Amino acid sequence: MESEISNQSASFLYREKRWYNEEIKRDNERKWARDMWQEFKKFAFKGNVMDLAVGVIIGAAFGKIVTSLVADIITPLVGLLLGGINITHLQIQVGNAVVKYGSFLQTIVDFLIVAFSIFMFIRFFNKLKRKQETEEKQEEPKPSREEELLTEIRDVLKQGIQRETDK
Repeated sequence: MESEISNQSASFLYREKRWYNEEIKRDNERKWARDMWQEFKKFAFKGNVMDLAVGVIIGAAFGKIVTSLVADIITPLVGLLLGGINITHLQIQVGNAVVKYGSFLQTIVDFLIVAFSIFMFIRFFNKLKRKQETEEKQEEPKPSREEELLTEIRDVLKQGIQRETDK
């Protein structure tokens, strides 16, 4: 009888310990998830990340504009200048494989045009920014006559103090 009670007690203690360990494990998992969520919120809602997201969206829209510029305006004009040559259909047959090097060359030309367009846009933007900065520098108010006199008095007092310390 005593051994039966002892076995039941041991079994009960084992179940309690297992339940306790599982509860601690669940608490740790909840804490980990909560900490991960807090860290994600700090990361995701920082100003830099939001600025980056806006930049990506605007960049995608700008990319579509530049792609249209290249495909619909610049490429046909370049084709006219080159006498109507279309390099996208150039290809070589190697066995059963077809190597479309013309399409690849056209992609390179498209990239160069897009890169140049973006360069010109950034250059224009930087010029505007520099112009705005120079206007802001020019708009700095000139000190009033009183401020000029106070500055002169301060400088004279500094010189007098320096002369006394030099003696």
